[in-house]
Amino acid sequence: MTTTATARQVPFEEVGFRKFHIHLGLSGCGGQFADGFELGIIGIAVAIAAGPLQLSALQMGLLGAAALCGLFVGALVTGVIADRVGRRTIFGYDMLLAAIISGAQYFATEAWHLLVLRLMLGFILGADYVVSKSLVTELSPMRHRGRLLSLMAIAWAAGYTAAYLAGFVIRDTGPDAWRHMLALSAVPALCIFALRLGIPESPLWLVKKGRAEEARRIITQKLGLDVALPAVISEQRKKGGEWAELFSRKWRARTAVGGIFYVCQVIPYFALGTFLPKILESLHVSDKFTGSLVYNGFLMLGAVIGMIVIDRIPRRVFLITTFYIGAALLAVLAANVMGSTGVVIVFALFALTLSAAANLEFIYPPELFPTHLRASGVGLATATSRFGSALSTFLLPVVVQHHGVGTALGACVVVMIVGGVVCQIWAPETRNVPLDAVGEDDKPRAVSAAA
Repeated sequence: MTTTATARQVPFEEVGFRKFHIHLGLSGCGGQFADGFELGIIGIAVAIAAGPLQLSALQMGLLGAAALCGLFVGALVTGVIADRVGRRTIFGYDMLLAAIISGAQYFATEAWHLLVLRLMLGFILGADYVVSKSLVTELSPMRHRGRLLSLMAIAWAAGYTAAYLAGFVIRDTGPDAWRHMLALSAVPALCIFALRLGIPESPLWLVKKGRAEEARRIITQKLGLDVALPAVISEQRKKGGEWAELFSRKWRARTAVGGIFYVCQVIPYFALGTFLPKILESLHVSDKFTGSLVYNGFLMLGAVIGMIVIDRIPRRVFLITTFYIGAALLAVLAANVMGSTGVVIVFALFALTLSAAANLEFIYPPELFPTHLRASGVGLATATSRFGSALSTFLLPVVVQHHGVGTALGACVVVMIVGGVVCQIWAPETRNVPLDAVGEDDKPRAVSAAA
């Protein structure tokens, strides 16, 4: 290649938006839609299966939580594996496994059959959370990364909502309606499997592993000859493995931020969202179902607004301000001094704020860690968040019953303030920081005009 041609090359992370990125975005978003559908369908399916399978209250609770438990383990385990052997194989085939397990649910005849399948499915979903965020991050142009990953957040919410709509339509089709619901979740997973087969390995990861020629072939094939190879230093394995390095002096602040911000967002998101009608009733809202509909509508609106603004304002500012705004809105609700309409309006504003900030759950963790630790860091943050969401969902109705809704809302206020303070102290700015410079210099680099 001539010197002139080399001079014209665009840095890998500053490349313009190409047709390949549409394929990448659809593959990532489709997986999140399938994940949301898999998790969303279980609620209505278990309620209908309670009679035919003679499920006890304990068994129903276990089935509802099984996928989240599997997700916790899958995220932890897969992060380390993906950093060692790559992202693409897991990303390419986990949806096929999810489809097979989903279809197998149709043939369950005992509660424990379904429990095992839901645990297995959760493990696969945990793996997909890790590799999809990592791979889409590493293949996206820096200027468009936030919006591509924000679309994944919207897709997850859409899949979760679609599951309830599908369950509503199927619920009266006969005694095996629950089987049809659970088996139906195989359809989106199978469709996404076919779409993902054309997505390559991360060039950043390949270069980090010393496989520069493979990275060059992928870049040339997918992006063109005018794109430069990522400038990443080959990996030198640290003693103690990925987790030891995540908690080393250099990375432990980022590891803490990744887990704490994620937990502090999902605790109010899942706890309040799961029991919203009961909370609205406790706050004397006259029509709790209309209030819940408004809340969920603003959740979707917030996700879209978050996608629009995510690449226009600093990540750190977005994190800190949404935590404090959310805490202030919940504090107003905890005071319980408004009428029915006022409560619904404030809850809607809280939903919009929290949902907009939830886009950062897909974007910020992958940007916190270097390539050789990215999947491990994302896996640890994801696992931590699922533990927090499960614990808060379990505790919230107990707190409301014994101490009142004001105390429950007050606890969520404290959680959000903690999230804001932690981010204010430790959270680095990651917008416009190339992935090959993560941890080396937290100040944004100028993006070249070639992008």
